[in-house]
Amino acid sequence: MRLAHISITGRGETDRFLAAVAERLERAGVRLAGTVQTNIARADRTRCDMDLRVLPDGPVLRISEDRGAAARGCMLDHGALEQTVAEVARRLDGAEVLVVNKFGKAEAEGRGLVPVISEALERGMTVLVGVNGLNLPLYLDFSGGLSEALPAVEATAADWCLQGVANHA
Repeated sequence: MRLAHISITGRGETDRFLAAVAERLERAGVRLAGTVQTNIARADRTRCDMDLRVLPDGPVLRISEDRGAAARGCMLDHGALEQTVAEVARRLDGAEVLVVNKFGKAEAEGRGLVPVISEALERGMTVLVGVNGLNLPLYLDFSGGLSEALPAVEATAADWCLQGVANHA
């Protein structure tokens, strides 16, 4: 079992980073499961649209609700998140690495991708998780101190995942 996390400040930076790492791993022939997020800015909204691509081959699901230009607070579409979780769970068989775009509020509450993360770890898979600063203490509690903090260097994160795949083979 290998578990690591990435936490980068700046809106969307962890999302872009994990998408780039996933692309490197795919080019290296690693069989992936999980999610990467794309944030789509809208000129008429203060909040972006959030799309998750289920690895390795889709679908892409919108996990944000459009609640209007004046909306505040969480825009997460919980139904779309649960659909994403089901899609990821179906792809665990045969995968070598699980990439989770974010340990967010749902995961901090024990929902979202937590069951998939747990199952992947039980299978001995390598798991890479994005975590924002707000949820980092809750993620560290969830991981029981077993998660390694990786630097925000794409090659380092990809190499860490490749080492986990090689050790599990």
